[in-house]
Amino acid sequence: MSRTSLALATSLACAAALAVEPGPAAAQDRPLSPAGHSATQVAGATFDAQYGSLHGPWLDVHYGRPIKRGRDLFGLPDWAEALNDGAPVWRAGANQTTRLVTEVPLVFGGTRVEPGEYTLFIDLADEGWTFIVSAWPAQRNYDFENTDALFGAFDYTADRDVLRMPMELDTLPVSFDQLSWQFVDMTPTGGRLALLWDERMASVAFTVAQ
Repeated sequence: MSRTSLALATSLACAAALAVEPGPAAAQDRPLSPAGHSATQVAGATFDAQYGSLHGPWLDVHYGRPIKRGRDLFGLPDWAEALNDGAPVWRAGANQTTRLVTEVPLVFGGTRVEPGEYTLFIDLADEGWTFIVSAWPAQRNYDFENTDALFGAFDYTADRDVLRMPMELDTLPVSFDQLSWQFVDMTPTGGRLALLWDERMASVAFTVAQ
């Protein structure tokens, strides 16, 4: 889906919404895929008893949280195309581009990622998922005239990739109805960054660079 077609679809959706008399649910103006945020502290975060606060660098992931809503997310023949929604890779969430913000250098699969803000994508395939850290900036609100930053994964190109690495795929004993990014198996020196949705968990290991 191009930026022009996405802008047209957005305009049509807004017009259709205005044509429908709002009910109680519409009056709440509740987003179908609300914004999500996951955070942790690393590198030996310490508690300051005098001020009651923790000191240590933060890691944050900001993303959109789609809900399963009874869909067969990963069982249909065209499941990857459906999640990509016309983009070359998956935004690994909904609506906005997924962003990683780190206050400390990290190492993923031997590649060092310096402190800063990055965008995250997943290249989906039956034989395996590939985790992508990109230097593409992210749009907070969709602007089809802004070609210097991405909204979702539309117009993503690989020339700004910082790293690509295979993800570990696991089957969960429960089904997550709403997509979630989480930091798991954390220690002061690293852990795993994991995406959980339905009965899938896709994760990558990382360490805090010395």
